[in-house]
Formats: sequence, C-alpha cells, structure tokens
Amino acid sequence: MTNGPMNRKLKMGIVGGGQGSFIGRVHSIAACLDNRATLVAGAFSSSAERSKASAPDYDVSQDRAYPSYQTMFEAEAKKPVGERIDFVSVTTPNHTHFEVAKAALEAGFHVVCDKPMTFDLAQAEELAKLVDKSKTVFALTHNYTGYPLVRQAREMIQSGELGEIQAVRSSYIQGWLRTRLEDQDQKQAAWRTDPKQSGVAGCFGDIATHAYNLGRFMTGLLPAEISCHLKIFEPGRKLDDYGTAIVRFQNGGLGTVTASQISHGRENDLSIEIDGTKGALSWRQEEPNVMIVRQNGQPHKLYTRDPNASFMNASGKAACRLPSGHPEAFFEAFANIYVAAFDAMVDVSEGKTIERVNTVYPNVHDGVEGMHFIEQCVASSSQNGAWVSMKHPRARK
Repeated sequence: MTNGPMNRKLKMGIVGGGQGSFIGRVHSIAACLDNRATLVAGAFSSSAERSKASAPDYDVSQDRAYPSYQTMFEAEAKKPVGERIDFVSVTTPNHTHFEVAKAALEAGFHVVCDKPMTFDLAQAEELAKLVDKSKTVFALTHNYTGYPLVRQAREMIQSGELGEIQAVRSSYIQGWLRTRLEDQDQKQAAWRTDPKQSGVAGCFGDIATHAYNLGRFMTGLLPAEISCHLKIFEPGRKLDDYGTAIVRFQNGGLGTVTASQISHGRENDLSIEIDGTKGALSWRQEEPNVMIVRQNGQPHKLYTRDPNASFMNASGKAACRLPSGHPEAFFEAFANIYVAAFDAMVDVSEGKTIERVNTVYPNVHDGVEGMHFIEQCVASSSQNGAWVSMKHPRARK
C-alpha cells in the first residue's frame, strides 16, 4: 500500500499505550514532536472498554479507538488514501510485538516497533523475511542511537578519527528492581520479569540490548563470539536481574556489556567507552550533551552538543534541534528515530528505492541481531560462560 507523493502529515496509529503505559506516551510525543505526524487512531488496550477510555488521553476520537489491532488494521485499510493511517507504532509487551507487526505489514502499513523486536529469534527472522518482501519501512526504537553526540561519535569513528577500534565497554545500570516490585502489582515490573511476556531474558533483554546496540551502532564492529554470565540476585525472580558479557569482534577487538537492575541509586545510567589506536571517547546517557575525547599527551577534549560549532560533523548537527546550552535529551533522541523513518516513508510514497540495511534508524536487521544477542547470551550463560558464535547472516555491516 502506498499513499502517493507525500505533501501532508503522516497519520499514526498506535497499538498499546493504554492508561498506565509509559512507552506509549513516549512514542506519541516523539512521533509528533517535529509536526510531521499526527496520531489519529489506536488500539490502546486488549480491553475494548479500556481502549475507548484511553482515547481522550491521546486526543483520538472514539470512533477510531479500536477494540483490537486486527479491527484497526481492517477498518483503516478501507479508508481513502490520505485519511487512513500511514504507519503503526507497536508499544505492547515483548510477546505481542511479532503478531502486531506482522499483521500491520501484511495490511500494508509501515511499522515503528519498540525493542526488543520480538519474543524470540525465530519470530525476528520471520518478520525480517516479511519486511524484505514488502515495500514498507520497518524501524526499531533503539532510541539512544538518536542522540546528537552518539551520531557525532559514529561519524568520527567510521571516518577513522579514532583509528582502529580495539575495545568497547558499554553498560546500562539501573536499581529499580532491587526488590520484588513485580509482586506489588507494578505493571512495568510485572511483565518485564515474566518469561511468558518478556522472553528468555529479563535485564539483558530489556536494557543490555541497548548497551550492545549502542556499541554496534557507533563502531560498526561485527561480533564473532560472546561469553556471558547472567544472574538472578533477587530470590524468587524468574529472569536475570544482572549480567555481564565479553564480546570478541571479528577485527580482533574486545567488548564488554554489563547490565544491572539491582544497583542501589542507579536510574538509567547507560554509558559507553570506546578505545581506538588514535584516540578514545566516552559518553553517558544521563549527561547526553557532553562527550569526552582523549589522546595521550594532549588535553582532554570536551565536546558539547552545539549545532553551530565547527567541531560538529554533519551527522551530529543534523540530529540537533536547539542552540547549544539548551539540553536535548530522551524525547528528542526518540524523535530522531521517527524523523529518519519518516524520510524513508516519504521516499516509498514517491516510488523511490530505499536503503534496507545501513540506515541511520535501527531497522529489522538490527532487531534480528538484538534477538540473536539475547539468545546467545542465555545460551552461553547456561553453559557457564562458554564461548558461542555471534555471527548472523542478517547482521548490519
């Protein structure tokens, strides 16, 4: 399904995001931040009554607050070009991502899906095959790749400013699951710690995937093998709440990925350090507008997010909205994923051929790799940290 040359706002439909949802609201704000899209329809809950009740929160009319995603796709596909939704944002728990995304693609809608992409690797591979056969755009919200200084670093690294990359240390440290919050009817904790909804990994599936993806996005290094140890520290919990992995990259470099959800006082501390033969850099998500670049024998360089500065490269500048000194953070980075996906959607509507693998927005191939990362980490940990292969035919080159 294509909607002809695009001279209007894209129309958004959302699945999930009902009352009490965190990520649904984030998606709706990010998608509409640059005034290139408007949310017009939603299947906000598996409960028809709750879906209707959630519609006013998003300023969606009651007649487009659907009782199910199947009903939404069927009804919207019958609407005239320019009135129906153009894309679907999938903001439900992990175990439903595949069925929703598959149905959206089969109905001809573009898809923006929350991560991890699917419940397991088999589903991810099937979804990738479907995307490859379609003319639709599929974006995955590894939103931290949207920060200006992350994109600045990516261009610096891939243009050779840091030399050959030899070591990557990434971590994502939280503390909110130090206690059995899932037993207190806390929605976000309940599904993330339930294997039937979250999948084979807890902490590593939820946040280590971000740390791993960030290193892959910034460096472009391809993994060869991984050794991982996962741990459940909180008694009675069913999925890991702490873990660490060592990655051997195909170029001979080494990487580490550490994730925790039981570290007192830590919030969303995603950080990365990258060592090259010519220099090194470090970046922290909780201070996203600052990046440190180091070279032996020279003063440390402090890069700030400044779209008017001569040291900013094209990728970094393109991801900025505000002048320096006005913090840009989570919502803006999330919106940058949407903007890049929107550009591709417009190209499709105009009959242009789009890049499918090496896109600035995370795509279905990154989703497959993320699921492969999760399953191989679990496999390694179950074998007391044995080295297992990380080579996958769909890896982003």
